[in-house]
Amino acid sequence: MDSILVTGNGPLNGDIHIAGAKNACLTLMPATLLSEEPLTLTNAPRLSDIRTMTLLLQSLGCEVSSLQDGKVIAMSSHALTSQRAEYDIVRKMRASILVLGPLLARYGHAEVSLPGGCAIGARPVDLHLKVMEAMGAEMDLRDGYVHAKAPGGLKGGTFEFPFVSVGATENALMAASLAKGTTVLKNAAREPEIVDLVHCLRRMGAQIEGEGTPTITIQGVDRLGGATHGVVTDRIELGTYMLAPAICGGEVTCLGGRIDLLAAFCEKLDAAGISVTENERGLTVARKNGRVKAVDVVTEPFPGFPTDLQAQMMALMCTAEGTSVLEEKIFENRFMHAPELTRMGARIDVHGGHATVHGVERLKGAPVMATDLRASVSLILAGLAAEGETIVNRVYHLDRGYENVEQKLSALGAKIERIQGQ
Repeated sequence: MDSILVTGNGPLNGDIHIAGAKNACLTLMPATLLSEEPLTLTNAPRLSDIRTMTLLLQSLGCEVSSLQDGKVIAMSSHALTSQRAEYDIVRKMRASILVLGPLLARYGHAEVSLPGGCAIGARPVDLHLKVMEAMGAEMDLRDGYVHAKAPGGLKGGTFEFPFVSVGATENALMAASLAKGTTVLKNAAREPEIVDLVHCLRRMGAQIEGEGTPTITIQGVDRLGGATHGVVTDRIELGTYMLAPAICGGEVTCLGGRIDLLAAFCEKLDAAGISVTENERGLTVARKNGRVKAVDVVTEPFPGFPTDLQAQMMALMCTAEGTSVLEEKIFENRFMHAPELTRMGARIDVHGGHATVHGVERLKGAPVMATDLRASVSLILAGLAAEGETIVNRVYHLDRGYENVEQKLSALGAKIERIQGQ
Protein backbone atom coordinates (compact mmCIF):
# COMPACT_ATOMS: atom_id res chain seq x y z
CA MET A 1 0.00 0.00 0.00
CA ASP A 2 1.44 3.39 -1.04
CA SER A 3 2.40 6.15 1.39
CA ILE A 4 3.38 9.81 1.01
CA LEU A 5 6.59 11.22 2.48
CA VAL A 6 6.44 14.95 3.26
CA THR A 7 9.31 17.07 4.60
CA GLY A 8 8.70 20.58 5.91
CA ASN A 9 10.47 22.91 3.49
CA GLY A 10 9.30 26.49 4.07
CA PRO A 11 7.09 28.75 1.90
CA LEU A 12 5.34 27.64 -1.29
CA ASN A 13 5.21 29.80 -4.40
CA GLY A 14 3.90 29.53 -7.95
CA ASP A 15 0.83 28.54 -9.94
CA ILE A 16 -1.29 25.42 -9.52
CA HIS A 17 -3.93 24.16 -11.94
CA ILE A 18 -7.25 23.22 -10.34
CA ALA A 19 -8.96 20.23 -11.95
CA GLY A 20 -12.60 19.71 -12.83
CA ALA A 21 -14.80 18.79 -9.89
CA LYS A 22 -14.84 15.13 -8.90
CA ASN A 23 -18.28 15.39 -7.32
CA ALA A 24 -19.68 17.15 -10.40
CA CYS A 25 -18.15 14.68 -12.86
CA LEU A 26 -19.42 11.67 -10.90
CA THR A 27 -22.93 13.15 -11.19
CA LEU A 28 -22.65 14.14 -14.84
CA MET A 29 -21.46 10.73 -16.02
CA PRO A 30 -24.69 8.86 -15.09
CA ALA A 31 -26.66 11.51 -17.02
CA THR A 32 -25.58 9.67 -20.19
CA LEU A 33 -28.01 6.91 -19.19
CA LEU A 34 -30.91 9.31 -19.85
CA SER A 35 -30.31 9.47 -23.61
CA GLU A 36 -29.51 7.33 -26.62
CA GLU A 37 -27.32 10.12 -27.96
CA PRO A 38 -23.67 10.77 -26.96
CA LEU A 39 -22.68 12.85 -23.95
CA THR A 40 -19.15 14.27 -23.85
CA LEU A 41 -17.57 15.82 -20.76
CA THR A 42 -14.55 18.10 -20.96
CA ASN A 43 -12.29 19.28 -18.09
CA ALA A 44 -12.75 15.89 -16.44
CA PRO A 45 -10.51 15.04 -13.45
CA ARG A 46 -8.25 11.98 -13.64
CA LEU A 47 -9.12 10.08 -10.48
CA SER A 48 -9.76 6.53 -9.33
CA ASP A 49 -13.41 7.38 -8.57
CA ILE A 50 -13.87 8.42 -12.21
CA ARG A 51 -12.44 5.07 -13.29
CA THR A 52 -14.85 3.30 -10.93
CA MET A 53 -17.84 5.15 -12.42
CA THR A 54 -16.52 4.29 -15.89
CA LEU A 55 -16.48 0.59 -14.97
CA LEU A 56 -19.99 0.84 -13.56
CA LEU A 57 -21.38 2.47 -16.71
CA GLN A 58 -19.58 -0.05 -18.91
CA SER A 59 -21.07 -2.90 -16.88
CA LEU A 60 -24.50 -1.56 -17.90
CA GLY A 61 -23.52 -1.58 -21.57
CA CYS A 62 -22.54 2.07 -21.88
CA GLU A 63 -19.67 2.90 -24.22
CA VAL A 64 -17.11 5.07 -22.42
CA SER A 65 -13.91 6.43 -23.97
CA SER A 66 -11.19 8.42 -22.22
CA LEU A 67 -9.65 11.02 -24.54
CA GLN A 68 -6.96 13.72 -24.31
CA ASP A 69 -5.11 11.98 -21.47
CA GLY A 70 -8.32 11.49 -19.52
CA LYS A 71 -9.47 15.10 -19.59
CA VAL A 72 -12.33 14.28 -21.98
CA ILE A 73 -14.87 11.51 -21.38
CA ALA A 74 -17.01 10.46 -24.35
CA MET A 75 -20.04 8.30 -23.52
CA SER A 76 -22.91 6.66 -25.38
CA SER A 77 -25.80 4.70 -23.89
CA HIS A 78 -27.59 3.88 -27.14
CA ALA A 79 -27.57 0.12 -26.48
CA LEU A 80 -27.56 -0.67 -22.77
CA THR A 81 -27.49 -4.36 -21.92
CA SER A 82 -28.36 -4.23 -18.21
CA GLN A 83 -30.21 -2.17 -15.60
CA ARG A 84 -28.46 -3.89 -12.67
CA ALA A 85 -25.58 -2.15 -10.87
CA GLU A 86 -23.58 -4.93 -9.24
CA TYR A 87 -22.24 -4.90 -5.69
CA ASP A 88 -18.61 -5.56 -6.68
CA ILE A 89 -18.41 -2.12 -8.32
CA VAL A 90 -20.96 -0.12 -6.32
CA ARG A 91 -19.40 -1.02 -2.95
CA LYS A 92 -16.33 1.05 -3.83
CA MET A 93 -18.10 4.40 -4.13
CA ARG A 94 -21.26 6.06 -2.82
CA ALA A 95 -21.82 8.02 -6.02
CA SER A 96 -22.82 4.75 -7.70
CA ILE A 97 -26.36 5.26 -6.36
CA LEU A 98 -26.71 8.04 -8.96
CA VAL A 99 -27.44 5.52 -11.71
CA LEU A 100 -30.75 4.73 -9.99
CA GLY A 101 -32.74 7.76 -11.15
CA PRO A 102 -31.61 7.71 -14.80
CA LEU A 103 -32.20 3.95 -15.21
CA LEU A 104 -35.60 4.12 -13.56
CA ALA A 105 -36.66 7.13 -15.63
CA ARG A 106 -35.57 5.70 -18.98
CA TYR A 107 -36.40 2.02 -18.55
CA GLY A 108 -39.00 1.89 -15.80
CA HIS A 109 -36.91 -0.45 -13.64
CA ALA A 110 -33.49 -0.68 -12.01
CA GLU A 111 -31.57 -2.82 -9.54
CA VAL A 112 -28.79 -1.02 -7.70
CA SER A 113 -26.62 -2.40 -4.94
CA LEU A 114 -26.43 -0.35 -1.76
CA PRO A 115 -23.21 1.70 -2.04
CA GLY A 116 -19.95 2.03 -0.11
CA GLY A 117 -17.39 4.85 0.18
CA CYS A 118 -15.51 6.68 2.92
CA ALA A 119 -16.35 5.78 6.52
CA ILE A 120 -17.46 9.24 7.64
CA GLY A 121 -20.92 8.52 8.98
CA ALA A 122 -24.12 6.67 8.18
CA ARG A 123 -24.97 8.60 4.98
CA PRO A 124 -28.14 6.60 4.27
CA VAL A 125 -29.77 6.48 0.84
CA ASP A 126 -33.34 6.69 2.13
CA LEU A 127 -33.94 10.14 0.62
CA HIS A 128 -32.95 8.82 -2.82
CA LEU A 129 -35.64 6.18 -2.47
CA LYS A 130 -38.31 8.45 -0.99
CA VAL A 131 -38.06 11.03 -3.76
CA MET A 132 -38.42 8.25 -6.37
CA GLU A 133 -41.49 7.01 -4.52
CA ALA A 134 -42.89 10.54 -4.68
CA MET A 135 -42.66 10.20 -8.47
CA GLY A 136 -44.60 6.94 -8.43
CA ALA A 137 -41.83 4.36 -8.20
CA GLU A 138 -42.17 1.17 -6.19
CA MET A 139 -39.07 0.45 -4.10
CA ASP A 140 -38.06 -2.83 -2.50
CA LEU A 141 -34.84 -3.40 -0.53
CA ARG A 142 -33.74 -7.03 -0.43
CA ASP A 143 -30.50 -8.98 -0.61
CA GLY A 144 -28.48 -5.75 -0.39
CA TYR A 145 -30.05 -4.27 -3.52
CA VAL A 146 -32.58 -1.55 -4.27
CA HIS A 147 -35.19 -3.07 -6.60
CA ALA A 148 -37.06 -0.16 -8.22
CA LYS A 149 -39.83 -0.21 -10.78
CA ALA A 150 -42.22 2.23 -12.40
CA PRO A 151 -44.08 0.22 -15.04
CA GLY A 152 -46.09 3.19 -16.27
CA GLY A 153 -43.14 5.56 -16.08
CA LEU A 154 -42.30 8.15 -13.43
CA LYS A 155 -44.81 10.92 -12.79
CA GLY A 156 -44.18 14.46 -11.64
CA GLY A 157 -44.86 15.37 -8.04
CA THR A 158 -43.79 17.62 -5.19
CA PHE A 159 -41.18 16.50 -2.72
CA GLU A 160 -39.69 18.44 0.17
CA PHE A 161 -36.38 17.10 1.47
CA PRO A 162 -36.45 16.91 5.28
CA PHE A 163 -32.80 17.99 5.17
CA VAL A 164 -30.55 19.09 2.35
CA SER A 165 -29.08 16.16 0.40
CA VAL A 166 -26.82 16.80 -2.57
CA GLY A 167 -26.91 13.23 -3.90
CA ALA A 168 -30.68 12.81 -3.54
CA THR A 169 -31.26 16.17 -5.26
CA GLU A 170 -29.04 15.05 -8.14
CA ASN A 171 -30.81 11.70 -8.50
CA ALA A 172 -34.19 13.43 -8.41
CA LEU A 173 -33.18 15.99 -11.05
CA MET A 174 -32.14 13.30 -13.51
CA ALA A 175 -35.20 11.15 -12.89
CA ALA A 176 -37.63 14.07 -13.09
CA SER A 177 -36.19 15.21 -16.42
CA LEU A 178 -37.95 12.26 -18.11
CA ALA A 179 -40.96 12.00 -15.78
CA LYS A 180 -44.46 12.82 -17.00
CA GLY A 181 -45.59 16.25 -15.82
CA THR A 182 -44.02 18.72 -13.43
CA THR A 183 -41.82 17.90 -10.45
CA VAL A 184 -41.09 20.43 -7.71
CA LEU A 185 -38.16 19.81 -5.36
CA LYS A 186 -38.24 21.85 -2.15
CA ASN A 187 -35.32 22.34 0.25
CA ALA A 188 -33.14 21.19 -2.63
CA ALA A 189 -29.34 21.35 -2.47
CA ARG A 190 -27.80 24.53 -3.89
CA GLU A 191 -24.20 23.42 -4.45
CA PRO A 192 -22.29 24.48 -7.60
CA GLU A 193 -22.28 20.79 -8.61
CA ILE A 194 -26.11 20.89 -8.67
CA VAL A 195 -26.05 23.99 -10.87
CA ASP A 196 -23.50 22.31 -13.15
CA LEU A 197 -25.71 19.23 -13.52
CA VAL A 198 -28.71 21.38 -14.42
CA HIS A 199 -26.68 23.22 -17.06
CA CYS A 200 -25.71 19.89 -18.60
CA LEU A 201 -29.26 18.49 -18.49
CA ARG A 202 -30.54 21.70 -20.08
CA ARG A 203 -28.05 21.26 -22.91
CA MET A 204 -29.52 17.79 -23.37
CA GLY A 205 -33.01 19.30 -23.67
CA ALA A 206 -34.31 19.20 -20.09
CA GLN A 207 -36.65 21.94 -18.86
CA ILE A 208 -35.48 22.99 -15.40
CA GLU A 209 -35.75 26.24 -13.45
CA GLY A 210 -34.52 27.38 -10.05
CA GLU A 211 -31.10 25.76 -9.79
CA GLY A 212 -29.01 27.38 -7.08
CA THR A 213 -32.12 28.09 -5.01
CA PRO A 214 -33.97 25.87 -2.50
CA THR A 215 -36.85 25.24 -4.97
CA ILE A 216 -36.20 23.58 -8.32
CA THR A 217 -38.97 22.96 -10.86
CA ILE A 218 -38.60 20.33 -13.59
CA GLN A 219 -41.00 19.94 -16.51
CA GLY A 220 -40.54 16.40 -17.79
CA VAL A 221 -39.83 15.83 -21.48
CA ASP A 222 -40.29 12.73 -23.65
CA ARG A 223 -36.62 12.35 -24.54
CA LEU A 224 -33.23 13.92 -24.01
CA GLY A 225 -30.51 14.37 -26.61
CA GLY A 226 -26.74 14.46 -26.60
CA ALA A 227 -24.47 17.30 -25.48
CA THR A 228 -20.92 18.45 -24.79
CA HIS A 229 -20.37 19.96 -21.36
CA GLY A 230 -17.36 21.31 -19.43
CA VAL A 231 -17.09 20.11 -15.81
CA VAL A 232 -17.08 22.96 -13.25
CA THR A 233 -13.89 23.72 -11.27
CA ASP A 234 -13.39 21.49 -8.21
CA ARG A 235 -14.08 23.85 -5.31
CA ILE A 236 -12.77 21.32 -2.76
CA GLU A 237 -9.45 20.86 -4.53
CA LEU A 238 -9.39 24.65 -4.90
CA GLY A 239 -9.90 25.21 -1.16
CA THR A 240 -7.34 22.54 -0.31
CA TYR A 241 -4.58 24.14 -2.35
CA MET A 242 -5.53 27.62 -1.13
CA LEU A 243 -4.65 26.35 2.34
CA ALA A 244 -1.14 25.30 1.28
CA PRO A 245 0.39 28.84 1.32
CA ALA A 246 -1.83 29.69 4.29
CA ILE A 247 -0.14 26.94 6.29
CA CYS A 248 3.39 27.17 4.86
CA GLY A 249 3.68 30.81 3.84
CA GLY A 250 4.42 32.06 0.34
CA GLU A 251 2.08 33.06 -2.47
CA VAL A 252 0.18 30.67 -4.74
CA THR A 253 -2.23 31.34 -7.62
CA CYS A 254 -4.91 28.67 -8.05
CA LEU A 255 -5.65 28.74 -11.76
CA GLY A 256 -9.35 28.70 -12.61
CA GLY A 257 -10.43 29.47 -9.04
CA ARG A 258 -13.43 31.69 -8.28
CA ILE A 259 -14.50 33.23 -4.97
CA ASP A 260 -18.20 32.52 -5.64
CA LEU A 261 -17.46 28.78 -5.40
CA LEU A 262 -16.13 29.20 -1.85
CA ALA A 263 -17.42 32.50 -0.46
CA ALA A 264 -17.92 31.29 3.14
CA PHE A 265 -14.52 29.59 3.13
CA CYS A 266 -12.83 32.74 1.79
CA GLU A 267 -14.46 34.80 4.56
CA LYS A 268 -12.88 32.51 7.18
CA LEU A 269 -9.49 32.79 5.51
CA ASP A 270 -9.74 36.56 5.57
CA ALA A 271 -10.59 36.49 9.29
CA ALA A 272 -7.60 34.21 9.90
CA GLY A 273 -5.25 36.68 8.21
CA ILE A 274 -5.05 35.15 4.74
CA SER A 275 -5.31 37.35 1.65
CA VAL A 276 -7.40 36.00 -1.25
CA THR A 277 -7.39 38.04 -4.46
CA GLU A 278 -9.45 37.16 -7.53
CA ASN A 279 -8.02 37.95 -10.97
CA GLU A 280 -8.44 36.80 -14.55
CA ARG A 281 -6.18 33.79 -13.92
CA GLY A 282 -7.85 32.57 -10.73
CA LEU A 283 -7.29 33.16 -7.00
CA THR A 284 -4.00 34.34 -5.51
CA VAL A 285 -3.51 33.38 -1.86
CA ALA A 286 -0.94 34.62 0.66
CA ARG A 287 -0.61 35.29 4.38
CA LYS A 288 -1.20 38.92 5.30
CA ASN A 289 1.32 39.16 8.15
CA GLY A 290 2.84 36.72 10.56
CA ARG A 291 1.04 33.92 12.29
CA VAL A 292 -2.46 32.83 11.29
CA LYS A 293 -5.23 33.77 13.73
CA ALA A 294 -7.64 31.17 15.16
CA VAL A 295 -11.20 31.25 13.78
CA ASP A 296 -14.27 29.17 14.58
CA VAL A 297 -15.87 27.07 11.84
CA VAL A 298 -19.31 25.46 11.46
CA THR A 299 -19.84 23.15 8.48
CA GLU A 300 -23.11 23.66 6.63
CA PRO A 301 -24.68 22.91 3.26
CA PHE A 302 -23.79 25.31 0.46
CA PRO A 303 -23.40 28.29 0.60
CA GLY A 304 -22.01 27.58 4.08
CA PHE A 305 -18.55 26.28 4.98
CA PRO A 306 -18.03 22.91 3.19
CA THR A 307 -17.71 19.76 5.29
CA ASP A 308 -15.17 18.56 2.71
CA LEU A 309 -12.78 21.34 3.80
CA GLN A 310 -13.16 20.86 7.54
CA ALA A 311 -10.20 18.49 7.94
CA GLN A 312 -7.91 20.76 5.91
CA MET A 313 -9.04 23.82 7.89
CA MET A 314 -8.28 21.95 11.11
CA ALA A 315 -4.71 21.44 9.89
CA LEU A 316 -4.41 25.23 9.46
CA MET A 317 -5.85 25.91 12.90
CA CYS A 318 -3.32 23.57 14.54
CA THR A 319 -0.61 26.26 14.28
CA ALA A 320 -2.89 29.31 14.54
CA GLU A 321 -2.59 31.90 17.29
CA GLY A 322 -5.33 31.22 19.83
CA THR A 323 -8.07 28.61 20.20
CA SER A 324 -10.60 27.63 17.53
CA VAL A 325 -13.73 25.47 17.64
CA LEU A 326 -14.76 23.43 14.61
CA GLU A 327 -18.33 22.15 14.61
CA GLU A 328 -19.25 19.34 12.19
CA LYS A 329 -22.96 19.45 11.35
CA ILE A 330 -23.04 17.35 8.17
CA PHE A 331 -21.41 14.03 9.08
CA GLU A 332 -21.29 12.60 12.59
CA ASN A 333 -17.98 10.76 12.32
CA ARG A 334 -15.66 13.21 10.63
CA PHE A 335 -12.96 14.00 13.16
CA MET A 336 -10.93 10.82 12.66
CA HIS A 337 -7.99 12.92 11.47
CA ALA A 338 -7.77 14.68 14.87
CA PRO A 339 -5.85 11.87 16.65
CA GLU A 340 -3.40 11.71 13.74
CA LEU A 341 -2.78 15.47 13.89
CA THR A 342 -2.26 15.06 17.64
CA ARG A 343 0.56 12.61 16.85
CA MET A 344 2.25 15.55 15.13
CA GLY A 345 2.02 17.72 18.23
CA ALA A 346 -1.37 19.34 17.71
CA ARG A 347 -3.56 20.04 20.74
CA ILE A 348 -7.10 18.95 19.85
CA ASP A 349 -10.03 17.99 22.09
CA VAL A 350 -12.99 16.28 20.43
CA HIS A 351 -16.40 16.13 22.08
CA GLY A 352 -19.17 14.79 19.85
CA GLY A 353 -19.56 17.09 16.88
CA HIS A 354 -17.14 19.72 18.24
CA ALA A 355 -13.35 19.86 18.03
CA THR A 356 -11.45 22.46 20.04
CA VAL A 357 -8.02 23.24 18.61
CA HIS A 358 -5.43 25.04 20.73
CA GLY A 359 -2.84 26.44 18.36
CA VAL A 360 0.82 25.50 18.82
CA GLU A 361 3.93 27.21 17.48
CA ARG A 362 4.99 24.29 15.28
CA LEU A 363 3.99 20.75 14.38
CA LYS A 364 6.52 17.93 14.24
CA GLY A 365 6.72 15.23 11.62
CA ALA A 366 5.48 11.75 12.51
CA PRO A 367 4.08 8.57 10.91
CA VAL A 368 0.31 9.06 10.51
CA MET A 369 -2.55 7.13 8.93
CA ALA A 370 -5.18 8.49 6.53
CA THR A 371 -8.74 7.55 7.49
CA ASP A 372 -10.68 9.06 4.59
CA LEU A 373 -10.21 11.17 1.47
CA ARG A 374 -10.11 14.65 3.02
CA ALA A 375 -8.23 13.47 6.11
CA SER A 376 -5.49 12.22 3.77
CA VAL A 377 -4.78 15.64 2.33
CA SER A 378 -5.13 17.41 5.69
CA LEU A 379 -2.24 15.32 6.99
CA ILE A 380 -0.17 16.18 3.92
CA LEU A 381 -0.84 19.90 4.49
CA ALA A 382 0.16 19.54 8.14
CA GLY A 383 3.32 17.72 7.10
CA LEU A 384 4.30 20.56 4.76
CA ALA A 385 4.47 22.92 7.74
CA ALA A 386 5.93 20.47 10.27
CA GLU A 387 9.53 20.05 11.40
CA GLY A 388 11.13 16.95 9.92
CA GLU A 389 9.51 14.12 7.99
CA THR A 390 5.88 13.03 7.97
CA ILE A 391 4.83 9.72 6.45
CA VAL A 392 1.15 9.52 5.54
CA ASN A 393 0.08 5.89 5.25
CA ARG A 394 -2.99 4.38 3.55
CA VAL A 395 -3.20 7.10 0.88
CA TYR A 396 -5.40 5.06 -1.46
CA HIS A 397 -8.17 7.39 -0.27
CA LEU A 398 -6.19 10.34 -1.64
CA ASP A 399 -6.23 9.06 -5.22
CA ARG A 400 -10.03 9.05 -5.19
CA GLY A 401 -10.16 12.85 -4.99
CA TYR A 402 -6.83 14.48 -5.92
CA GLU A 403 -4.95 14.01 -9.17
CA ASN A 404 -1.15 14.24 -9.21
CA VAL A 405 -0.99 15.78 -5.73
CA GLU A 406 2.75 15.15 -5.38
CA GLN A 407 3.56 16.76 -8.73
CA LYS A 408 1.32 19.77 -8.10
CA LEU A 409 2.80 20.51 -4.68
CA SER A 410 6.37 19.79 -5.80
CA ALA A 411 5.98 22.43 -8.50
CA LEU A 412 5.35 24.96 -5.72
CA GLY A 413 8.54 24.00 -3.90
CA ALA A 414 7.23 21.34 -1.54
CA LYS A 415 9.35 18.30 -0.63
CA ILE A 416 6.89 15.48 -1.18
CA GLU A 417 7.16 12.05 -2.76
CA ARG A 418 5.17 8.86 -3.08
CA ILE A 419 6.61 5.67 -1.65
CA GLN A 420 5.33 2.67 -3.59
CA GLY A 421 3.84 -0.10 -1.44
CA GLN A 422 5.13 -3.64 -1.53
